[in-house]
Amino acid sequence: MRKYGFNMQWMFAYNGKEAEKPDLRQLEFIAKRGFNFIRVPTDYNFWTRNHEYLRPDESKLDIIDSYLRACRDFGFHMSLNIHRAPGYCVNNNLPERDSLWTDQAAQDGFCFIWEYFAKRYKGVSNRDLSFDLLNEPPNIGVGGFSRENHEKVMRRTIQAIRDIDPSRDIVLDGICGGSDAIPELADTGAIHSGRGYDPFIVSHYRASWLPFEYDWPEPAYPCMLDGHLWDRNMLLESYRPWRDVEARGVEIHIGEFGSHNQTPNDVALAWLTDLLSVYRELKWGYALWNFKGSYGIVEHGKPGAKYEMIDGYQVDRVLLELLLDNMIHD
Repeated sequence: MRKYGFNMQWMFAYNGKEAEKPDLRQLEFIAKRGFNFIRVPTDYNFWTRNHEYLRPDESKLDIIDSYLRACRDFGFHMSLNIHRAPGYCVNNNLPERDSLWTDQAAQDGFCFIWEYFAKRYKGVSNRDLSFDLLNEPPNIGVGGFSRENHEKVMRRTIQAIRDIDPSRDIVLDGICGGSDAIPELADTGAIHSGRGYDPFIVSHYRASWLPFEYDWPEPAYPCMLDGHLWDRNMLLESYRPWRDVEARGVEIHIGEFGSHNQTPNDVALAWLTDLLSVYRELKWGYALWNFKGSYGIVEHGKPGAKYEMIDGYQVDRVLLELLLDNMIHD
């Protein structure tokens, strides 16, 4: 998983909208720079109505085929992710009827859709496709979540996929919003996907979607938080549990990272310089959230940002060069 790229929000955050077609112009730009990875987070509401988890609208799922074709055409590996699953989403903007962690109906629906994808894409090479089962499971205690019931759901789903397609590459996100390692699942053969969002004040300053109130000072980096100096050494140390899991033979990839556009650009770049150098040292691949948007390289809107017109896009060249400079080419 020494793969580098972006998250593309084509089937993300349903709220009644239609799925988008793959943006070929954006993919061309990304491919031209040598990136090789596209993560596609999805929302089950695009193909499910009235909580009928076992009756997906297959016509709505056809568009995922177009994502895979487009990624293949440009030489990308596509990571298919469920961001909102039956009974759970890290963004709690739509209430769920069921809990993925405690309700059989949601667990059956979650396993069913991955069985469906396993059948649909059986025979597709791992070079082109992997399954990232669930985006950012929650903190302990949220919605009945525990390490034990998370492990149960993930093991059941992994086995169901492998009963259909034994060789499919499977990815598991860390818990607690993706930040905490999951050593209890180190023996599954799955790739583990971490996050690059700490310290949270730098990555999520004034993020309107956060489900809590906060009164944070304007971020700085390096910075003191709870008696700890967050600098490069602290960033590296924060991944020690992930490195311990890696030492057990688990591949690690950073499925998301980045900084929201309310953080001053100089602060964001200073933090990202250290963060990306850590990933280079650890030889981990990564995917920025996102390409064009408040976390992206195009028109992100951070205070003090400077853009350069490149192939028709207003690009933060400094950020783009940081991404490129920390890629390791086999």
